[in-house]
Amino acid sequence: MDGETTQADSGLTDFDDDFEPLIEKLDPTLPDDRYLDRELSWLAFNQRVLELAEDESLPVLERTNFLAIFASNLDEFFMVRVAGLKRRILTGLAVPTNVGRAPQDVLSDISAAAHALQDRHALAFQSLVRPALAAAGVDVVDWQSLGDSDRRSLRTYFSNQIFPVLMPLAVDPAHPFPYISGLSLNLAVRVRNTKTGKQEFARLKVPPMLPRFVRVDRSESVERIRYIALEDLIANQLGDLFPGMEILEHHVFRVTRNEDVEIDEDETENLIKALEKELLRRRFGPPIRLEITEDMDEVTLGLLVRELDVTEQEVYHLPAPLDLGGLFDLRIDRPDLHFVKHVPTTAAQLLPSEPNAEQDIFAAVARRDVLLHHPYESFATSVQAFLEQAAADPNVLAIKQTLYRTSGDSPIVEALIAAADSGKQVLALVEIKARFDEQANITWARKLEKAGVHVVYGLVGLKTHCKLALVVRYEKGVLRHYSHIGTGNYNPKTSRIYEDLGLLTADAQVGKDLTRLFNELSGYAIEKKFKRLLVAPLHLRKALLKQIAMETANALEGKTSGIRIKVNSMVDEDIIDALYRASQAGVHVDVWVRGICSLKPGVTGMSENIRVRSILGRYLEHSRLFSFHNLGETQVYIGSADMMHRNLDRRVEALVRLVDPEHLVEIEALFERAMDARTSSWWLDETGHWTRHDVDEHGVHLSDMQNKLMQQISARKRPAGRR
Repeated sequence: MDGETTQADSGLTDFDDDFEPLIEKLDPTLPDDRYLDRELSWLAFNQRVLELAEDESLPVLERTNFLAIFASNLDEFFMVRVAGLKRRILTGLAVPTNVGRAPQDVLSDISAAAHALQDRHALAFQSLVRPALAAAGVDVVDWQSLGDSDRRSLRTYFSNQIFPVLMPLAVDPAHPFPYISGLSLNLAVRVRNTKTGKQEFARLKVPPMLPRFVRVDRSESVERIRYIALEDLIANQLGDLFPGMEILEHHVFRVTRNEDVEIDEDETENLIKALEKELLRRRFGPPIRLEITEDMDEVTLGLLVRELDVTEQEVYHLPAPLDLGGLFDLRIDRPDLHFVKHVPTTAAQLLPSEPNAEQDIFAAVARRDVLLHHPYESFATSVQAFLEQAAADPNVLAIKQTLYRTSGDSPIVEALIAAADSGKQVLALVEIKARFDEQANITWARKLEKAGVHVVYGLVGLKTHCKLALVVRYEKGVLRHYSHIGTGNYNPKTSRIYEDLGLLTADAQVGKDLTRLFNELSGYAIEKKFKRLLVAPLHLRKALLKQIAMETANALEGKTSGIRIKVNSMVDEDIIDALYRASQAGVHVDVWVRGICSLKPGVTGMSENIRVRSILGRYLEHSRLFSFHNLGETQVYIGSADMMHRNLDRRVEALVRLVDPEHLVEIEALFERAMDARTSSWWLDETGHWTRHDVDEHGVHLSDMQNKLMQQISARKRPAGRR
């Protein structure tokens, strides 16, 4: 786990096409200005990530990771959200945002906030993290600070390892301005011909396949180690690349492009081929942001602005080094500079009753539903083991599974292939439109097809985002269904750093629900309601609104009530308005959100009974939970859906209702801990401002929920022996 910290769904994204016109405000009891702007709310989320990088109480290499996460998150925000707003403005399709403002005005607000955040981000590295790294024995140095011996050593390294892969491109009448690929790091170089005196311009791309930070002296121990940025090293060897030329100026720049993908599925017979063509087009999207080092001269800047066709608002002047996402490459074996290592435990219910006995997932699940909590409980010894055991079990007849994002060397995919090889019926519903994972999913889809797996791509116009697996097993003359419904992807790598929940169950009704849902997903439409599942796009929003309305009615009648929701994003206006009405009726509402929140809590007469909290840390909070008091007979759902238009209207999502009393108690305890004033968290106010509460009035650090959960779950005991 060391160093594997993330706050981006990097998948990850909070940015799928979700530009909806403002919903008609039909409720006269609610004010017009009742929503927070979703784009600015996302930037506020990334600011919370940045605050973790600024936190001197955290291990310094984890702070470095948070700087890199911030940079990566912001890149994706520009590539999708900002690009989408610009595209709609240019095409004349722009509609008011969720707060009723013109997209052009929102773009201006985004620009102001993003400029301020990027300046703060750069300052955090230069003034806080870089000195802390140096104090810990990790120096990020520049060329000017090096002595002759170090320079000679690096010149040799440059000649042998870097120079052969560099490709300087001249710009003159015979060589037009080159295409600058999105997110690439580049050197803009102005040179003078020593014979003619003529000035020329060249662009030099920093090779992305090389380490972003180069060790100055490889003989140094990890206790005292120095790095130099790759572009700094290259910039000081330009004489080798432009012999006979005088180097006048050299500056680093970086371009962000529109990398959104658009496909009309109704007009596209072969979705894979269309998507591959669109992925190729993505590389040539228009520029939407130009980052330059703050020392760039006006001549070079003018050339870049003209050739790239960007506005002054889209230019970001920053201190070197640019692209602090490259800090991910600082992988140093220093456990003392990382979070204390946590080792996931096997879920207690899945442990055999005797220490040396063999694990039997089917027997454990047949006895009782198992609620899994990753990464505290191991994905490898639960979900992965479930599918691997199913693939090897001769009594298993069929396996059906959704795949939204998975790892490059996925044991999940290998298990499905092994099952098909052994003659089982295997269905894989692959969502090839999962943003930025499209190419990987196309590759896996073809590999699965070659192995004999039945591969389908979901319903036209809908992304399949639900996390489902169904195993059909022959037992004592009957077919039994074993199901998994989760909040996270079937990805063993991200399961180590994403917080998620999943239910393993042998419940016959859940099995019937999943059987019908898979049949509808591989067919043409989702038509009917389900018994223990809530499924989008047809029924999920309606069902949640009905639950909220019931709590509202109970409160109005003086009965007990309560609503608790945990999501990545809270944007959907129908859901938010229903929560406002619940608050007005006296229902206490707790919202636990990681990212975007358009709901305004604490507004007198509208939302004074609503609290909103956010928890960020070493793990990415990713689970979605919905709890309704229901007059003491609590109804709890877990699943894949966030409260956004895309999830409720344009995706296939599924929530499952938990029924085991112990599971209901566990979910209630999670909410109690998250909302407790003694837990470190951020609190949202009615203005959209998030305040971090991480120390008490005496300056003592508040409880870290993720650490407490790891300790608590690790202490769970093996079940007693069974007869």
